[in-house]
Amino acid sequence: MASPSVTLVMLSTFLIITLVAVSVSSFQFQVGGDRGWTNETAEDYNKWAEQNRFHVGDILYFKYLNDSVLVVNYTDYKDCIVSNPMSKFEDGNTVLRIDRYGFFYFISGQPGHCNSGQKLVIRVMVQSAEVETPTVAPSPKENGGSGDDGWDSFNWGPPSLNSTIKLSVASYFLTILGGVLVIFYVFM
Repeated sequence: MASPSVTLVMLSTFLIITLVAVSVSSFQFQVGGDRGWTNETAEDYNKWAEQNRFHVGDILYFKYLNDSVLVVNYTDYKDCIVSNPMSKFEDGNTVLRIDRYGFFYFISGQPGHCNSGQKLVIRVMVQSAEVETPTVAPSPKENGGSGDDGWDSFNWGPPSLNSTIKLSVASYFLTILGGVLVIFYVFM
């Protein structure tokens, strides 16, 4: 059996590796950088977004005063329509965890702000471990000939506020567990 000091070292190592692995699995982005989500500057939020790579599990942090963040579909984003958001936030410190890949659209809910440029589209990158085998889409004729299958490629829905990072945390955990077992056998 291992001595208490070896066991303590192993447990401490396991805890540190676990904390590092979980913190590396996602990244928090403050939208707009230090300026935050504001209409007072000539910030181009889409240029800011182009300088970043977003992945499932990342966190978007909107910091603002006397404003709001609306999660909208593509049409509402393009036309600055504030009347029908999928989600609306007004707390000044909005934190959203990205739970899927694809496009997300955000606009300010304050009158005139979206039209003056306070809007953002981000593209969340597909992570290679999450890629599924593509399937062939049915032809419009198989669908009754209308070509309308009810799927709206621009209306993906809002990011979940309580989603989990299933695959990346699981793979980090298994890697850590393997490392701990190696350390355990080395010290034994």
